Amino acid sequence: MSLSGKVALITGGVKNLGAQSALELAGEGANLALHYHSSGGEKDGASLVSSLKEKNPSIKVSLYQGDLTSAAAVTKLFKDVVRDFGHVDIVVNTVGRVLKKPITEISEEEYDTMFAVNSKTAFFVLKEAAAHVTDGGKIISIVTALLGAFTGYYTSYAGSKAPVEHFTRGVCKELQSRSISVNNVAPGPMDTPFFYPQESPEAVEFHKANGMGNRLTMVKDIAPIIRFLCTDGAWITGQTIFANGGYTTR
Repeated sequence: MSLSGKVALITGGVKNLGAQSALELAGEGANLALHYHSSGGEKDGASLVSSLKEKNPSIKVSLYQGDLTSAAAVTKLFKDVVRDFGHVDIVVNTVGRVLKKPITEISEEEYDTMFAVNSKTAFFVLKEAAAHVTDGGKIISIVTALLGAFTGYYTSYAGSKAPVEHFTRGVCKELQSRSISVNNVAPGPMDTPFFYPQESPEAVEFHKANGMGNRLTMVKDIAPIIRFLCTDGAWITGQTIFANGGYTTR
């Protein structure tokens, strides 16, 4: 199933899983609206746009900056994308923040930040997606394998991602009559710069040992699943897909 002429908005879309997802969807012909959080992402975005256009010269790619912990910023993002592209067919929300700490050491500020990034952003992205995505469209949120198992000290991370699963179930039912599929993808610990700062070398080896092939999840493992959900996997909706090389089993 080609995505030619479709418009995909990817939040957190210029690095890591977001960037790899952009490459996958561009390969199917999708036009891309790529969001990044801070001004530091502009350089990454420009480099990615250059690569995307080189490989897929016929597609349109635009960059958008914003702090999506503000509902107003989420609304503006969608309005800007619709202004520039005319419509939105696919939304992939990869925004997330990780914190590994005992609960006794988590401050109110850290709690608020985790839930603002992981829960509030997801909620308002889903809200705007529900309002703007075309009939037959696709909405995908990235959650975590820790919804299916638990590793110590990730209470605030897993806890702030857990509501997204329930948001997805509700929105799936609300949009069913419009044939819009709404799903989550739950990767295992991913080999990205976000993973390593809070992990000791011993913990990294533990995580690897629990995955197939004694390795971490790679963004290249997950992006094809996102592509599938946007193409031939349209009958899947209201689900959380755990893709972690056996790190968790259900």
